[in-house]
Amino acid sequence: MDDATLQFYRRNAEAYAGWAKAPSTRLIGFLKLLPPGGAILELGCGAGNHAAVMLAEGFVLRATDGSPEMAEVAARRIKHPVEAMLFDELEDREAYDGVWASACLLHVPRDELAGIIGRIHRALKPGGVFYASYKIGHGDGRDSIGRYYNYPAADWLAATYAASGAWTQVSSDTSEIKSFDEAPATMLHIVVRRSG
Repeated sequence: MDDATLQFYRRNAEAYAGWAKAPSTRLIGFLKLLPPGGAILELGCGAGNHAAVMLAEGFVLRATDGSPEMAEVAARRIKHPVEAMLFDELEDREAYDGVWASACLLHVPRDELAGIIGRIHRALKPGGVFYASYKIGHGDGRDSIGRYYNYPAADWLAATYAASGAWTQVSSDTSEIKSFDEAPATMLHIVVRRSG
């Protein structure tokens, strides 16, 4: 994880939590791909908006965020434990039916992303489902408030996934958003299934 980005979320946890948008409409579709009551790992849970839906739908949730301050805010909001965990600390093997990583892996340095996705592959049960979203671009950089983004192109991202393990693509689509710093961005949403 890029340290400057992590420090941004540590310093601004309350403000970011107050800004956080309503849960993604893609979440319900993701949950329908999982067995009822299945085990989900959420990476980068932020304010806990998605976690609250997963819990309400009866899933067994391990919610995590890289910022201890953000984890504390989320845990208070959803009245459920949220662990402070960096992506490279994920060590589980075949433990989850689904991994949800909404707008968080986009902060992973490009040369580290395949390794992190490989950890997610190992953490999923065979046939497990993995959702992630990224800001599309052509080369990494920082936004106006200093956060690092890997800004991948779709073909680069596909190659990175292929290098991290065997996946079967379920869906891929884009949406237009306005970021925390008010800048417009195109998000790429990818759902894959562990096939190896």
